Amino acid sequence: MTTSIVVIDPHDEAVFGSWYAAYKAALDAAVGAEEAAVFEHDELAEQWRRQPTAMRATGWATYDGDELVAVGALVLPQLDNLDSAFVEVAVAPAHQGRGHGRAMLAHVEAAAAAAGRTRLTSELRYRFEHGATGHDGGGSRDVRFAEAAGYALALGDVQRWLDLPVEDAPLEELAAEAAERHGAYELRSWVGPVPDELAEGWAALDGSLTTEAPMGELEHEPMQVDVARLREQEESVERQGRTTYHSVALAPDGDLVAYSLLVQGAQSTTAYQWGTLVRRDHRGHRLGLAVKVANLRLLQAERPDATRVSTFNAEVNDHMVAVNARLGFRPVSRLGELQKRVAPR
Repeated sequence: MTTSIVVIDPHDEAVFGSWYAAYKAALDAAVGAEEAAVFEHDELAEQWRRQPTAMRATGWATYDGDELVAVGALVLPQLDNLDSAFVEVAVAPAHQGRGHGRAMLAHVEAAAAAAGRTRLTSELRYRFEHGATGHDGGGSRDVRFAEAAGYALALGDVQRWLDLPVEDAPLEELAAEAAERHGAYELRSWVGPVPDELAEGWAALDGSLTTEAPMGELEHEPMQVDVARLREQEESVERQGRTTYHSVALAPDGDLVAYSLLVQGAQSTTAYQWGTLVRRDHRGHRLGLAVKVANLRLLQAERPDATRVSTFNAEVNDHMVAVNARLGFRPVSRLGELQKRVAPR
């Protein structure tokens, strides 16, 4: 049969549904259905149909006759990192090894080049036993595919799970331990959007995550995050049916200097850790441990249906890995963040 690559219309439910199914099937096969931690269909559909100001996403599908066999995506930042693009390719498991992935990747990269992007970033999921580089235990076919295409591993992450509920006694002990070092700071927790009086401080700290958290060899400019961008993201999360859980630390002068953010969908029993960060000039006071414990207690009080928390940590982030280990997180899979430089056109 003749193959063709076409742009998908995210508003066409039949097309988007097939695109999503192929994407999810490939990820499930790579790491396991539970470990895949992929957006639910309705959540991803909402994100694609009403895209935020900060990004422009385009998706493609490869058809072999009438059958969708491969998918691709290109995300172009619009407010910062204007030389970069995020690229992703997945092939339905039954159709792998037939050249569909190579053809789709070439198509997506050509679109990135046409947009003037020279720094290409991608992410790959692989099983924990494949090791940090993806080559152990038989290795990941996706890692081999990416490396053959010129992508290099820039940052290795580990997905970890924390089984819930966690008993209150060990959380109380950890909170008391942290309190010995952060007595001058105020902890605050809440559900839903960031309060107006904290929004500017939250946006500033959140925008520094990509440069302040350990990033290995990954090249990334600071994100341009302001209150307007924060509110737009919050509205998108709400439309997706997700709820946010926040805990922060405030310095004696009122500055927001640490935060932890958990997100859980209405129909999901898994909560996702979206970020934890302590401002550089306020580290050493156990604030990371304090806000994570506070937020976990908030989540358990508000969502007794939650059965686990899923988080990703860079393997080079020794401090946060140690904090998570003390909370009881265990490794379940890996994520590789890869980059490729291409010549401008």
